[in-house]
Amino acid sequence: MIQDFLQYDFLRNSLYAGVLIGLVAPMLGVFVVIRRLSLIADALSHVTLSGIAASLLLEKTVFTGGFLNPLYMGMIFSIGGALLIEKLRTVYKHFQELAIPIIMSAGIGIGVIFISLANGFNTDLFSYLFGSVSAVTSSDLFIIGFVAVIVVAVIILLYKELFLLSFDEEYAVATGLRAKWIHFIFIILVALVIAVSMRVVGILLVSSLMTLPVAASIRIAKGFKQTIFFSVIFGEIAVVGGMLASYQLDLAPGGTIVVLSVLILIGAILWKKKKTA
Repeated sequence: MIQDFLQYDFLRNSLYAGVLIGLVAPMLGVFVVIRRLSLIADALSHVTLSGIAASLLLEKTVFTGGFLNPLYMGMIFSIGGALLIEKLRTVYKHFQELAIPIIMSAGIGIGVIFISLANGFNTDLFSYLFGSVSAVTSSDLFIIGFVAVIVVAVIILLYKELFLLSFDEEYAVATGLRAKWIHFIFIILVALVIAVSMRVVGILLVSSLMTLPVAASIRIAKGFKQTIFFSVIFGEIAVVGGMLASYQLDLAPGGTIVVLSVLILIGAILWKKKKTA
């Protein structure tokens, strides 16, 4: 089965993309979960859906040549959604959590309108919603790889700052840390990872890959760095295993990846319970 993924270009692209996403999504997800921003991933995924739907609509009505890559439009909308969330968090200083459902609702509404204008669902949109093992092109793989390099580099370079910001934001600000800019960079990275992950995992399920491996890791890890390590391991197992199962069973990879992530989480919970009993 793994030979098929290595033999055919389109499957090899999906496998490589999955490995990259399995690395960066849980790695970034650790900071998302620790900072209690898990719902931001859901909000941005719905905004990304609007971008994809807009791209497919434009491709159908304006750019009929098929050269408009929906991934670019998804990234633009996702980054725009992230910036709007941050703006609303400053508007509602005492109710900052309102920013997330506002943007999520707007993303869903705009997405539904674009989908309706494009005469409903089609095969392309379905693959963006739930992922596909055959949809990743060489261009997509290049974009995913580029984003992955940026994410890993930023996490390495700003590890100390992100760590302080995650556990004690007030202390981080008191020490002179430019928390606003660090958070801005962080939220942009989250937006980019969500946008590029949709090809493999699917828009509606990508937030699960940023939270479920982290949730499993938290149960067994003994420190923050160990949490990151186990999150990446669990993420890679879920993505690669889920893609192989998806190909073998002819299912959407998003579903198999998430189900495998849930099974890993259940296993971690049971292992922890047995160990402490």
